[in-house]
Amino acid sequence: MNPIGDRDELAKYLARTLDITRFRDYCPNGLQVEGRQQIRLLVTGVTASLALLEKAVELGADAVLVHHGYFWRGEDARVVGPMQRRLKLLLGSELNLYAYHLPLDMHAEFGNNAQLAQKLGLLPASRFGEDDIGWLGRPVDDAMRTVGQLADRVAAVLGREPLVIGERDAALGTVGWCTGAAQGYLADAIAAGAGTYLSGEISEPTVHLARESGVAYLACGHHATERYGVEALGKHLAQVFGMEHRFIDIPNPV
Repeated sequence: MNPIGDRDELAKYLARTLDITRFRDYCPNGLQVEGRQQIRLLVTGVTASLALLEKAVELGADAVLVHHGYFWRGEDARVVGPMQRRLKLLLGSELNLYAYHLPLDMHAEFGNNAQLAQKLGLLPASRFGEDDIGWLGRPVDDAMRTVGQLADRVAAVLGREPLVIGERDAALGTVGWCTGAAQGYLADAIAAGAGTYLSGEISEPTVHLARESGVAYLACGHHATERYGVEALGKHLAQVFGMEHRFIDIPNPV
């Protein structure tokens, strides 16, 4: 094995740990922008925005690891505007950029769904949807029995009030969840037996399906629901590779 904190060894370890080859994703998973070989300080964050990169450079980071990286399917491939400024900063600073999308959503330990469940006190029991992307379970605390009680827990833990479609005093039943922009899996969650479903975003059809099915829907914030996986992964990597790690949260109201 190469020296601790080696750029390429880190990429190999992440590929194995997150099993990236099993996913048909919308973007490349792995090292997206190559920087310096040795990594002493790893910064993690949700999205590779210019603000996150500037903070990382200010801290003297050698690598940034995010959930939302670059080069998405159907995205404008030209290096102009915001993309030019981001890549200029990365390349000029020799800053590595690693990004993991679906593999980070779905990992059983470091994944966004797994980490959100821990934060909210949900005990996973099964999965649903394409590639088992959605999770089903029940609250660990038997006292959390209603939609309103779950909404209050979300507000306390995530620091933002969720948008609730449904009656707050309705029984929770089985809870389904999938972080980010997974409102499109509401029908799958219903078919799998969920009585309540939560995700990050909401669309116009989501409201009607929730009302007509009687299954409560909680829109908890795309960014807010996906803060925890990348932070947990960064802490793990710091232990394995002996690197320093800093999680930086760039606030996002969506």
